[in-house]
Amino acid sequence: MDQLVTLVGTARPKPERAEELKQLLLSFVEPTRQEPGCLEYHVHEDRDEPGVFVFYEAWRSQADLDAHLALPHLRDFRERRMDYLAEDLEIRFLTMRSPYTRA
Repeated sequence: MDQLVTLVGTARPKPERAEELKQLLLSFVEPTRQEPGCLEYHVHEDRDEPGVFVFYEAWRSQADLDAHLALPHLRDFRERRMDYLAEDLEIRFLTMRSPYTRA
């Protein structure tokens, strides 16, 4: 899996938009998991900072992630994200050092 693309993102919403953002992020989960190349896609809420959302994604390749990001609902979210967010998304790309095995 030399091409594996993994990322962790953090979304810090405007307080009045936190619930709305949570529902929007959760609405992406099941359709995304069905996309070609999606290995993992999870949305978490920070235990110490309720309302702060952390998402974890693993993709088979950069091309698969690019196809995901090109979908209309994600293009729309990227364009309107600051309507929800107090600060822009923090996204960190990771290099997996342990072997990847899927249960």
